[in-house]
Amino acid sequence: MASRNSQLIKTVNLKQGMPHVEEARQRLNQAIDNARRSGFQALKLIHGYGSSGVGGGIRTAVRSSLSRRQREGKIRAFAGGEKWHVCEPEAQAILAECPALERESDLNMHNEGVTIVLL
Repeated sequence: MASRNSQLIKTVNLKQGMPHVEEARQRLNQAIDNARRSGFQALKLIHGYGSSGVGGGIRTAVRSSLSRRQREGKIRAFAGGEKWHVCEPEAQAILAECPALERESDLNMHNEGVTIVLL
């Protein structure tokens, strides 16, 4: 069993080095596995918004992968940055399970370039 990490949330920059979508998905899978083994309760994924104005490929792929992992039971929940607000049901559910995330810097900022994941 993984030890309890003194840090609640691990930040992972999936867009660093401007990877292709498949490489970003691989980074996501590794980040989830590593964070769980290290005892983190949550991940903050930085994927960027994309330059197209409608959301980038990495953002879309990451969220699709997270939906699949949630259905498979590999993560408990996630909220896109635009829904990471105390008035949003997705954020409320995560905060109810992990109240310490109320101190997370992107809470209430509507940052579409991040996603919060409850492991």
